[in-house]
Order: sequence, then structure tokens, then C-alpha cells
Amino acid sequence: MKLINIGYGNLISAQRLVAVVSPDSAPIKRMVSEARDRSMLIDATFGRKTRTVLIMDSDHVVLSGLPLEKLAPRLEIDPAELEEEEDT
Repeated sequence: MKLINIGYGNLISAQRLVAVVSPDSAPIKRMVSEARDRSMLIDATFGRKTRTVLIMDSDHVVLSGLPLEKLAPRLEIDPAELEEEEDT
């Protein structure tokens, strides 16, 4: 099992990770709010601003205080791929 450091000493299982998204859009904010209401939200920001939202296959939503640019190498994502996807 591979664990990924999502900041401030918190780890998640790479095998259970479904998506990594920005918290700025309205649908993602709604998803976070609904997860909070269902007690499926894990806040790993330690009081800092939410920079990344991680969606797990167990229907949990995890908030991270680290930006995607810092998480990308840990997730083994090429930073060039991030720039290409942002342009489209």
C-alpha cells in the first residue's frame, strides 16, 4: 500500500484516491458541504486555507492545505500535465 503525504503529517492511500480537484468551483463547494452534512468530510488543513480537495473511493472528501503544485510530485503527476489541463 502506497501512502501519500497530503501535508502537516497527514497521509492517504494512493489506491483509494479517485480525484484531486480545486476547491474554488461551486459544485466542489457543494460537494464539500454535503460531505460535511453526512459526516464524510476529513479536514486535514489544520486551520489553514483549503487549497486542494481529494475525493476518495469510500465517498470521503479530504481537504488539504497544500496546493496541487506541491501534491503533484507526491502523486507522481508531471507538472507539465497540470499546465496543459488548465489551458483546455
